[in-house]
Amino acid sequence: MKNKIVPFHARQGDVLIESIESLPANRKKLPREHGRVVLAHGEVTGHHHSLSAENVSLFETVDQAGVTFLEVQEAMAELTHQEHDTINIEPGVYKVTRQREYVAPDIVRNVAD
Repeated sequence: MKNKIVPFHARQGDVLIESIESLPANRKKLPREHGRVVLAHGEVTGHHHSLSAENVSLFETVDQAGVTFLEVQEAMAELTHQEHDTINIEPGVYKVTRQREYVAPDIVRNVAD
């Protein structure tokens, strides 16, 4: 019997991280903010979901609004937030999705964390 690789997924507040096979071809690298890769900003408190490790990059694509892609190279990285437990992210490629909520007909918005 072959070993199966179990896909990784984790949620930290309103951010979902899921392992994927590879980065999309039409990606562009996003800049760091004050030395950190920020996955999401808190709209209410000013807190943020972020990684400070140097081996981490964040990407976005034009054709998938609201979805970003995280690449962790070589070593474990820590996803931190001021109000949530730290999550250890192993080297790999991940899809990052913000949780959204239905408010009214034709109104969908990101969940405020």
